[in-house]
Amino acid sequence: MNRLLYLMAVVAIGCLRPSTTLASSHREAPLISNDPLADNTDVYAFKSPVNAENIVLIANYIPFEHPAGGPNWYTFGENIRYEIHVDNNTATKGDDIIYRFTFTTTNQDPTTFFNIRLGKQNQKTTYTCERSTNGGNTFTAIISNGVVPANNIGPRSIENKTVGLGAASYDALAQQAITTASTGEKIFCGPSDDPFFVDLGGAFDVGGFRSAATARDGLAKYNCHSIVIEVPTATLQKSGKTVAQAANILDADYVIGVWASASRPAITTLSTDGTASLVSGNWIQVSRLGMPLVNEAIIPIGMKDKWNASYPYDDVQFAQYFSNPELALYMDDSQFGGAVPGLSALRVQTNSLGSFDFRNTKSGLFSLKGTSGVTGTALDDAVFGTILLPNATSPRAVDILPIFYTGVPNLRPYQLATGKNGNPLAAGKPFINNFLPTLGDMLRLNMAVPATPRNDPKFSSLGIVQAAVLGLTDPLYNGSTTLQMIPNMDGFPNGRRLEDDVTTIELQAVGGVALAAIGLFYDDYTSASPSPVTPKLVSTLTFNGGVTKNDTTFKANFPYLQSPWRGFNGPGYEGPSVITAVEPTILKAPEAVMVAGPNPFQSSVSLRYKLTIDGNVVIKLVGGNGRQIDLLDQGYQTAGSYTVHWNGSYLAPQLCLATLSVNDKPYTTVKLLKH
Repeated sequence: MNRLLYLMAVVAIGCLRPSTTLASSHREAPLISNDPLADNTDVYAFKSPVNAENIVLIANYIPFEHPAGGPNWYTFGENIRYEIHVDNNTATKGDDIIYRFTFTTTNQDPTTFFNIRLGKQNQKTTYTCERSTNGGNTFTAIISNGVVPANNIGPRSIENKTVGLGAASYDALAQQAITTASTGEKIFCGPSDDPFFVDLGGAFDVGGFRSAATARDGLAKYNCHSIVIEVPTATLQKSGKTVAQAANILDADYVIGVWASASRPAITTLSTDGTASLVSGNWIQVSRLGMPLVNEAIIPIGMKDKWNASYPYDDVQFAQYFSNPELALYMDDSQFGGAVPGLSALRVQTNSLGSFDFRNTKSGLFSLKGTSGVTGTALDDAVFGTILLPNATSPRAVDILPIFYTGVPNLRPYQLATGKNGNPLAAGKPFINNFLPTLGDMLRLNMAVPATPRNDPKFSSLGIVQAAVLGLTDPLYNGSTTLQMIPNMDGFPNGRRLEDDVTTIELQAVGGVALAAIGLFYDDYTSASPSPVTPKLVSTLTFNGGVTKNDTTFKANFPYLQSPWRGFNGPGYEGPSVITAVEPTILKAPEAVMVAGPNPFQSSVSLRYKLTIDGNVVIKLVGGNGRQIDLLDQGYQTAGSYTVHWNGSYLAPQLCLATLSVNDKPYTTVKLLKH
């Protein structure tokens, strides 16, 4: 029998590392766009919303599955290793836990062109799941002969008891495919609604981002194939600890890095008579994904295939694209800001606090390197300064690089501006710690952070951005620097929930919102400003990518993804009801805010405050012993800006607190240091 050799990759037969000629994700790179069965489209990692001790890991594959894409519907491919990787310990090199899935397809009735007929299914797919807990040195099968449910073709194929499978419903069929592994994990492999949402048509028309009224979800009513694992935290935590054993909700020992991949044998030999191809050679990684949109919008096209053939542990070679991201050029009027009007609401800080320029190739915070101001902070060379302040031309190494490459530590200056009194390097309110300094692209999750209930009025698809908003402006959280659970601290980029609007969050981050959150405010903020909520900050936080939610609901329980759209239903694809989830809350000017200066003070201090409401205004001053030392009753005042001069010269040196209340409701507290 004559056969033709077809090289899937240019590799040496004995090569143990991936070739640089294969690629990855939602058609994000040239080579993988020709291999959809191995195309890793999205990765999610989040706290189970129903079990505080469990973590949910999801890896999606096969982009743009049309629900009516028969008669040979998409399914997981044979001769592909689908893997979910977990790194939980920086002391060990590479992955610590790997879940590997391999699939087999069988035709139960090869005499028909139908996918399902008379109770038999063609392309019937089963799988084996293996787990490694020693970095891939050895694997143990934890599920054998797992079942992948059929595609949601239509009522005759699925529910009809004569010509179809006779299932009670498609959901019932999918539910039967949920399997518990021998090691306790709950696992589902099968088709689902593609949960990602983005205006692809607008975004890739040279940044033609559209408003919500005109934007179109490019993935609406498409399906994908999903691998979903719900696993106890103790299985993933490096020492086998439960969440209940965490020291606090930002315990650094509970941070994991998650990424997914697909690999194929290096050589495929095609048959000339239609029989199955033969494969041989080493397994070569052809697709990988950690953080969303990295290869899509950060890595340039000339490097995309190399990116996807590389491991995250080799990602230092791509660091330049995060320290000076291309997207930032379109948020900079001195570069190409005018060329992409869809991003006009986003403008990177050029003169933050009158000193710091974060435009590409500018110095950012580099002028602080080696100074006493950064001693003991994450920017100290003795800590992580060599990574975060590498040189005078990598301004975004201080924010974009850690968000994507290391995670963000609970160290100064990476705490909210709350309590910093205008000094971004001071200690502030903790709100994130997903630091796992592997210098590679992974989705990093702190498993100790509680899940925000999906029915919480403060639940938001803006994730950590919204947690920062609440930590800066909500009186429930901005009254102190004490660590407390702020809603959405469990959201992207601390892991990734299905609801998270990662497109908007990442664009806002490139636009400087993370810098503003820690006190490196936008250019229109000055020391005389009563609030950091300036027009430029509001402009950033009111921007969105146009499509801000999925086109359908998510399930309340495992596997959380919605069932796949039904092929029979025609162009309308009437599926699960349109989502009515809580819209993301955006930052608006607070009703009352106050600042003080000079601070520290010797004799008198000016208390400047701004009101956006009318009411009776009182400023209460409390001394270091907790007792009231003065009460400044300003009477009824209308919305506007005011200044009160208070003489505290009679006080001994101490820390005082000034609290502004309107209509008996406290809004903001300022610390005053009397020298």
